[in-house]
Amino acid sequence: MVQATNLGFPRIGGQRETKKLVENFWAGKITEQALDEAAVKLRAENWKLQQAQGLSQIPSGDFSFYDHVLDHSVMFNVIPQRFRHLAEGHERNFAIGRGIQKPATETQEKVDIEAQEMKKWFDTNYHYIVPEFETNQTFHLSANAKTVQEFNEAKALGIHTRPVILGPLSFLLLGKAAKNSAGLDLITLLPKLLPVYEELFAQLAAAGADWVQIDEPILALDISAAVVAHFHTTYTHLTAAAPKLKFLIATYFGRIGNNVSFIKDSGVAGLHIDLVRAPEQLEHVIANIGQTQVLSLGLIDGRNIWKTNLAAALKLAETAVAALGSDRVFVAPSCSLLHAPVTLRFEKRLASKNPELFDWLAYSEEKCKEVHVIAHALNHGTDSVKAELADNARSIEARRVSSHTTNAAVRQRLEAIVPDQLRRRNVFPTRQVKQHEANPLPAFPTTTIGSFPQTKEIRLARAKFTKGEIDAAAYHDFIKKEIAFCVKEQEELKIDVLVHGEAERNDMVAYFGERLEGYIFSENGWIASYGSRCVRPPIIFGDVHRVNPMTITETVYAQSLTSKPMKGMLTGPVTCLQWSFVRDDIPRSVVCTQLALAIRDEVADLEKAGIVHIQVDEPAIREGLPLRSVDFDFYLQWAVDAFLLSTTGVKDTTIIHTHMCYSDFQDIFQAIVRMDADVLTIENSKSDMRILGAFSTHGYNAEIGPGVFDIHSPRVPSTHEMKERADAMLKYIPSRNLWINPDCGLKTRGWKEVRESLTNMVAVAEALRAASA
Repeated sequence: MVQATNLGFPRIGGQRETKKLVENFWAGKITEQALDEAAVKLRAENWKLQQAQGLSQIPSGDFSFYDHVLDHSVMFNVIPQRFRHLAEGHERNFAIGRGIQKPATETQEKVDIEAQEMKKWFDTNYHYIVPEFETNQTFHLSANAKTVQEFNEAKALGIHTRPVILGPLSFLLLGKAAKNSAGLDLITLLPKLLPVYEELFAQLAAAGADWVQIDEPILALDISAAVVAHFHTTYTHLTAAAPKLKFLIATYFGRIGNNVSFIKDSGVAGLHIDLVRAPEQLEHVIANIGQTQVLSLGLIDGRNIWKTNLAAALKLAETAVAALGSDRVFVAPSCSLLHAPVTLRFEKRLASKNPELFDWLAYSEEKCKEVHVIAHALNHGTDSVKAELADNARSIEARRVSSHTTNAAVRQRLEAIVPDQLRRRNVFPTRQVKQHEANPLPAFPTTTIGSFPQTKEIRLARAKFTKGEIDAAAYHDFIKKEIAFCVKEQEELKIDVLVHGEAERNDMVAYFGERLEGYIFSENGWIASYGSRCVRPPIIFGDVHRVNPMTITETVYAQSLTSKPMKGMLTGPVTCLQWSFVRDDIPRSVVCTQLALAIRDEVADLEKAGIVHIQVDEPAIREGLPLRSVDFDFYLQWAVDAFLLSTTGVKDTTIIHTHMCYSDFQDIFQAIVRMDADVLTIENSKSDMRILGAFSTHGYNAEIGPGVFDIHSPRVPSTHEMKERADAMLKYIPSRNLWINPDCGLKTRGWKEVRESLTNMVAVAEALRAASA
């Protein structure tokens, strides 16, 4: 029998309960015990919901308060030295993820510890906490290991789950060497790590587990033959050490390719592959697995919100069943449903106001049902789910022929794009001279990335406006007061290039989506981004275009309040694409170009309004890079072209800024150069300065602002700490090109810590100017 399975379920709760619990714990409003008790209820709800949808293998161990990789590190004692004096428990775990800062008291010394590095999880907008390994690293399994504890929780409810853990090769190779262990070859730690996995497997077997899902997502990357050989050795060893367990190796986000070679005689019981991202790999994988191994088919898109074309998915599944037999096939989403919203049950407004589009959607709960329908059809024939298949076919066809998804004028404008629209008028050195003459700034100019704290008062005013409790005039007056406050604060802080603070923006992508045709919005389409932060990606369902200016009123008003330059703040087309739920009926490159034309129009209007600094943020351009290097060039061509189309229609004296964060820039360095921005700001403070090496090695002649402090942490770094970072930057960046700024926007921080951090930051710039005078 084909089994209906799942790889992971969203842990945020249908109404973001996990976020609220964690933030209440941080605020001291609930105890650690209360936090844990509430989590038990949430996990139970998740398991029962999946069971109700007809899944036969339900995951456990996929819940997290902050990040599953961080949880795995803690479970295996991979805790950096700087945190080890803290008491075990949630406070220490959260400190690893977000840093900790406490003043000295009569009974306790001052606590001030930087967070671990955070990076994007492959090509998603989810962020994971990067494990730090030391040369003398020791591993041991924590008491009450999380994976075993949660398996037993489900078992007590009468639900037999499939525990999920991160595999040893991915755990090591997605990590980094600690500062005191430079040059450490992480793979050399494998012999010390594997006995702890054996201990974990022994506990799971004793608890009654049979299948265990081991996530090895690096199998979708370009990895060396030596690493593939380590996969074979590792799993041959582990399967022999845990004969009572069946291991399912899970890959996702791309094709496994020739990395599948280790599977056949490794002893593992099964392999999961992503057939949404890479349906063409099915035949290759079938030919390269063993005669008894199970193949788990990732047929349901775990990263988007559209209904699956069940007829097309069934054809793929039938191919696998014909080759392997029904007992050797699982049906599943393409990846963990961590990246999809929880349930459509709370989308009351969308269902009533736009029933046509609502009919096209499927969230995690509905995707589990789709998995069940496919498995049931394979096991009992399509007539057994005739009504479900007919309803699905009707939805798919209705979307295909809908008049709301296409716009002839947008298509015509795309066809009219010419190469000159992708070039600035002059090269950067020429522009830089003109810009410095027309818009002089002090050496080491200071700025911020764009957003300032989204206070409780701002959120309350926005909610009242959305609910109709205040009218547009009252809301806009409120926003003007917030902008004026933000400008005054920056002037008092002596920042050189100001921003208006983005009080009117709920999200850097959603704000623009609300003002563009082709987008629609959910009420509860929340997904995890990092820590407790959730985002609600807008939905691109049709051809995108701008109807009216989107930012001019607020930006021009802010500029009228100060003699200092004000940046116009826009989100770039690639980031709008990456951080939306994107239509899947036309190429992503086409959607991105539509977005670029809309942003180009806004850039032109800002320039006409007298704004000389215009920032077009692209924090997601590296995130969108395909996992395989053979696919890089095609993506980077259209992605950079989209940025250029957005930004090149301006005069030489207009200064184009862009921002990127949490990126390994080595892979895309030439693409960054081709973007031809005048000022690039980047995340740097969590990366131990290593990303600047690419700018020094390859050469980068534009201006650049590597962040001097981490905005994702509540701690306030000292002037000395930031100055050390800035001094290190000058080893890579000429002083004439160096800007001083935070890592990212400040919307998630409070005003007290923002003022203190920016005061210290400005002091760094003043010290650099004094030293260079």
